[in-house]
Amino acid sequence: MTSAIPGFFQGTEMPSSGWWEALWPDPAGVLAATGLKPGMEVVDLCCGDGWFTLPIAAVARRVIAIDIDADLLEAAQQRLIGAGVTNCEFVAGDAYELASLVSRPVDFVFMANAFHGVPDRPRLARAVREALAPGGHFAIVNWHRHPRETTTVMGEPRGPRTELRLSPRQTSAEVEAGGLKLVKLVEVPPYHYGARFEKAKPV
Repeated sequence: MTSAIPGFFQGTEMPSSGWWEALWPDPAGVLAATGLKPGMEVVDLCCGDGWFTLPIAAVARRVIAIDIDADLLEAAQQRLIGAGVTNCEFVAGDAYELASLVSRPVDFVFMANAFHGVPDRPRLARAVREALAPGGHFAIVNWHRHPRETTTVMGEPRGPRTELRLSPRQTSAEVEAGGLKLVKLVEVPPYHYGARFEKAKPV
């Protein structure tokens, strides 16, 4: 079972086939709304089966797909290979060790539907800060803190348990405690928001 992997974040298992695509019919639009720009060097952190990795690779100069679950990483790799992608590296590893998993600083770290399950969120934010180039961004896509029974996809309640969900204010406080600054909040319909944080440039 995926969640039994040491270091796997609680409540972040990949969903059953079909509803992920129903929830996110336009992953490229989500990425653009949260700050992805052409030519960036990007990390897709906790990439799962690569649903967002593929559209990242379409615009990024380079993308590193990172997940602790080797089986999910293999699924992501097959998705991208099948699409002819050649600018993506796949790394199995712990998100807390992000800085040691990338060979050089990156411009953008993207994390969807996983931050709510991180036990020590300021620690993760610090790890992301270390991996970012000055002026780089960390974009988090989170479920709004709505009751789970109200967030239905394909007729059934979906997403993490209600008590695991974080408000934008909670997410901002946890990440800013790790040394990054909130620069933008956006709505990501129907049930999510995006929060983008920046690593300060040297004065």
